[in-house]
Amino acid sequence: MQSLIPLEKIEDKILFIRGRKVMLDSDLAFLYGVETKVLNQAVRRNQDRFPAEFMFQLTKEEAENSRSQIVTLKRGQNIKYLPYAFTEYGVVMLSSVLKNQKSIAININIVKAFIRLRELAFSYKDLARKLWELEDKYSGHDKKIQEIFMVLRGLMTKPNSRSTDEIGFKDRR
Repeated sequence: MQSLIPLEKIEDKILFIRGRKVMLDSDLAFLYGVETKVLNQAVRRNQDRFPAEFMFQLTKEEAENSRSQIVTLKRGQNIKYLPYAFTEYGVVMLSSVLKNQKSIAININIVKAFIRLRELAFSYKDLARKLWELEDKYSGHDKKIQEIFMVLRGLMTKPNSRSTDEIGFKDRR
């Protein structure tokens, strides 16, 4: 069963918090088609499957700082419950907790999105490395090219001076 949600939409839901790529419980619940409360209850019932490297709860400050990314609240409203952030491993574990077919299909796409982001990160690192190599390789060329231009300008401005001595055979008669 394929998900109707494109990978790009899922990638937009992946945030970078505490140096990790995560998805918030509310975004996951939306994708799975369940209420956030239902998702969190399923996680609480299976808490031993979600160690710290799979899931963590945001602090109040983190939740407020990323408020626009989490939910749009009316001015003056506060976040009632601090959201949970699920790492890629936590998302994979959610498939064993939420067992309906839609959850499985969505989970597959979410994992693909995490993998695609990881591949992009590696390709950017590879590209950056190649740029550094090129910069190192050609860093001295600017000076050498300037020297060539100086010599060429010098040749263009000097009059064509010929030696008075002729080259070739001389008639000695």
